[in-house]
Formats: sequence, C-alpha cells, structure tokens
Amino acid sequence: MDDVITGDGWAISSLDRLGDGPGFRKIRTPLGVSAFGMNAIVLPPGIETGRHYHERQQEVYFLHAGSIEMEFGDGATQRLEAGGIARVDPSTVRKIRNVGDTDAVYVVVGGADGYVGRDGQVPSEDEVRYQATQ
Repeated sequence: MDDVITGDGWAISSLDRLGDGPGFRKIRTPLGVSAFGMNAIVLPPGIETGRHYHERQQEVYFLHAGSIEMEFGDGATQRLEAGGIARVDPSTVRKIRNVGDTDAVYVVVGGADGYVGRDGQVPSEDEVRYQATQ
C-alpha cells in the first residue's frame, strides 16, 4: 500500500503509513501541506524530549494517545491525557515527557502570521457537477 494516496486537491495517509517505531512522523511534506507545519511524535514510556522554543512559530499540541507531562520555561508543568490540547507561544521553552505506561502519540501543528478566518464556501450545483466529471 502507498504511504500517501492523492487526488485532485487532496491527500490522505495514516501515522502507521508514515513511519515505524518511536520518533517523528513527518506529515507536512508527504501530504503536501503548505500553510503550516505539522508532525506527529511517538514517544515511548519514560522518554522525554529536549527543551526547545521557536523564533516565530506558535504551536498547538494534540495528544492522541497516552499521557504526557509538559514542562514550560516558567517552571510550570501540566499533564495531558488522551484528547488533551495545549497551545505554546514561540518563545516559550517547552519539554515533553511520557509519564504513562504506553507510547504517547501527539500531533504538533505550528504556524505564524495569523489566522485566516472563516472562509468556507458552499459550492454551487454547477461546481459540484463539474468536479464530479473531472
């Protein structure tokens, strides 16, 4: 099976298709994401990341599975369980530690330069018919 399946204006995959074992799963490049950065990380029990921060990129962390503790530059620590979400500003130092008994899997989305806003549109019947014939 291919790592990424693509069509006209879309791409799909899965974390399993994008890599094995612990570490990064690059999402942005394989799926052709150009508006923001995006990675998934598989962190084994007891393992922690190094500390880091960014110059411009704000990040949002979504914990898909497991339990992690996030440590911030101001000394605060917060625990996230599956489904937990955290926003971290660019200059904030952060470190992540898997505090559970299973792999922690989290997705990180990062970007800069602001929010686009609600720009969704409902296609006309003609646009729907045209796309269906392509």
